[in-house]
Amino acid sequence: MESQELTCVSEFLLLGLSEDPELQPILFGLFLSMYLISVAGNLLIILAVTSDPHLHSPMYFFLSSLSLADIGFISSTVPKMLVNTQTQSKSITYGGCLIQVSFLYLFGCLDNLLLTVMAYDWFVAICHPLHYTVIMNPRLCGLLVLVSFFISLLDSQLNLSTVSQLTFCTDVEIPHFFCDPPQIFNLACSDTSINIVLVYCIGAIFAGVPVSGILLSYTRIASSILRVSSSCGKYKAFSTCGSHLSVVCLFYGTGLGVYLSSAVSSPPRKAAVASVMYTVATPMLNPFIYSLRSREINRALQRILSRTA
Repeated sequence: MESQELTCVSEFLLLGLSEDPELQPILFGLFLSMYLISVAGNLLIILAVTSDPHLHSPMYFFLSSLSLADIGFISSTVPKMLVNTQTQSKSITYGGCLIQVSFLYLFGCLDNLLLTVMAYDWFVAICHPLHYTVIMNPRLCGLLVLVSFFISLLDSQLNLSTVSQLTFCTDVEIPHFFCDPPQIFNLACSDTSINIVLVYCIGAIFAGVPVSGILLSYTRIASSILRVSSSCGKYKAFSTCGSHLSVVCLFYGTGLGVYLSSAVSSPPRKAAVASVMYTVATPMLNPFIYSLRSREINRALQRILSRTA
C-alpha cells in the first residue's frame, strides 16, 4: 500500500522565500528586476563580443560563453518562481522538478568549468605571452567550450539519476523557491545515504578538479608576476586578470556560503535566502564586474548604445 502511495507523487509544492501575502508583490518585483537585469546585461556582453572585431579573441569568446551559461543558470530557477508568485500557485510537477534540477546542475557546472578555462587562458597569456596565439588557437578554444558543455551534461545526468531514484511520502513541500536537491533528499522516504554519498563524490570530482585547476593557474600566474621587477608592471599584470578573479571569488564564495548554510542545520528558509546570492545575484553581477573593469567591453557597449540611440 505504501509503495503505491509513493509512486503517485505527481507534484511538489515550492514554499518560496516567504508565505507572507504582503511580501509576495515585493518579492515578485525584486526577482523580476534582478532577472531582467541579469539577462539584459549578459545579452549585451554577448552582443558586444560578437559584433566588435576588436573583441574576437579567446578571452572574450570564453566571456560570451560564460554569459550564455549565466543566462541559462538564472533561467532554470527564477521564471518558475515568478510564475508561481504571480498565479499564487506553489506547485511544480514531478517532471518539471527533475528538469529544473537537470538544468541547474548543467549550467552551474558549465559556469564552473568555463571559469577554469578562463583561468587557463590567463595563465597562458601571462606566463607564455609569446606562444599565446599558437596555444590558444580558435580550434582549441572551441574544443574547450564544447568539452566543458559535455562534461556539464554528464554531471547533470549523474545528479539527475540520484534524484530520480528517490521515493517520496505525502509530504512534498519544499521550503525553497526552486527544486533544491538537498531539500528533495530531505523529503524522501527511502534510504538516501547511498544517493547522498554519490552526490558528494560527483561534486568532489566535477567541482574539485576545476577548483584545483583555477588554484594551480593562479599560483603559476602569481609566481610569474612576482618575478617582474617593476611595481608598475606587477600592478598592470594583476589588474588584467582582476575581473576574472573577482567573478571566481563571487561564484565560489557564494556557493561555499550556500553549502555551509545547509550543512550546519540552519533553518531551510535561511538556506533558501542564502542561495539567492548564488543562483540569482552572481549571474546578475558578472556583466557589471567585467564591464566596469574592461575598457574594451565598455567601448564596445558604448558603440552599440550609440547605434541604437
